[in-house]
Amino acid sequence: MKTLKFIKVIFSIIGLGLLVGSFFLYQNTSEFLEKAVKAEGVVIDLVRKRSSDSTTYAPTIRFTTNNGTMIEFTSSTSSNPPSYSRGEQVAVFYLPEQPDEAKINGFFSLWGAAVIVAGIGTVFFLVGFGMIFYGIRKQRKKEHLLQRGTRINTDFQSVNRNTSIKVNGRSPFVISSQWLNPRTNELHIFESESIWFDPEDHIKGESVMVYIDPNDPSDYYMDISFLPALAKT
Repeated sequence: MKTLKFIKVIFSIIGLGLLVGSFFLYQNTSEFLEKAVKAEGVVIDLVRKRSSDSTTYAPTIRFTTNNGTMIEFTSSTSSNPPSYSRGEQVAVFYLPEQPDEAKINGFFSLWGAAVIVAGIGTVFFLVGFGMIFYGIRKQRKKEHLLQRGTRINTDFQSVNRNTSIKVNGRSPFVISSQWLNPRTNELHIFESESIWFDPEDHIKGESVMVYIDPNDPSDYYMDISFLPALAKT
């Protein structure tokens, strides 16, 4: 449980941090374009960049500044297949005081870093915030059912592992029970929330208390307050 709480917070913080970082990248590029001078350049080479699992190509550009200085620079962005070819004419932006830090006039060259960081940040933040929101919603639903739901005795069936969840290689237990609705003659199956120890030895008797929405028995909460609390480590 501590691990899950840690993951929620860390994902949210990382996501928020990346989103803030992407905003500053956007601001830096916007300020760069406000001060930059435009020039025409030509691709003179494609620099191969290798990583552990891929090879990409970054264009080297040559252009002349307004004061006649010839500048060559290699773009910080690369791709495979190459986005440019040797001899291709391209527009560039540069700061008069730092012409060697010029940038190609292209969406990915100018805004790619901000977009990538924002995308990763959005995923992290949505996962973390979604987990937090789900926990809050689940707790409110539980409180609502305990206060206003209909209490029924259900027949204990089994204790199973919820293998769809794994934390540190472990899956939680769930208690399964069933109840025959006397009004509809329909059989309902209920499962408890995740339990991080084997509860079978602590289940006494053949029934388990469940609180249901009388208008929708699929909306329920199984009362497992009879189980001992897991000691904090």
